[in-house]
Amino acid sequence: MSQAADWLEQLEARLEQQLQAFLRANPAQEALLQEQERQEQRQRQRRLLAQAEALRSELLQLAGEIREWRDRAQRAHAAGASDLAARAEQRVTQLMERGRQRWQDLEDLGEAAQRGSAALDNQGSSNTNNTTLDEAWAQFELEQELEKLRRRH
Repeated sequence: MSQAADWLEQLEARLEQQLQAFLRANPAQEALLQEQERQEQRQRQRRLLAQAEALRSELLQLAGEIREWRDRAQRAHAAGASDLAARAEQRVTQLMERGRQRWQDLEDLGEAAQRGSAALDNQGSSNTNNTTLDEAWAQFELEQELEKLRRRH
């Protein structure tokens, strides 16, 4: 490790120690910091939910396109237009690959949301009195919506 990296680690450790000492001496500031962290975590959860909804919509659209192109391929086969049928089947394959990627994206979002939810739960358990009913309900709805999205897909 270089001297600069070592120095930066020492500086970071020293700053962390000073921050912890300040927070121990100023519990009100610590409470404000914890509340700010909880709010940021809730905002991240909302963004994840919005992204999950966008992916869900895209998946539904892709499913419709896949059905449409499968029907077209079958009609082309039935009419003896094998070149057109092959191109339509190729399009179905491309759409399905894009759908698989979106599924993976949705799964990744779900994992990120679970990690975020666990972090929020851990913060909340250390300071339960500060959590309002509205915040708890918003978290509950977020988790329910994410679970619903997972079940749909």
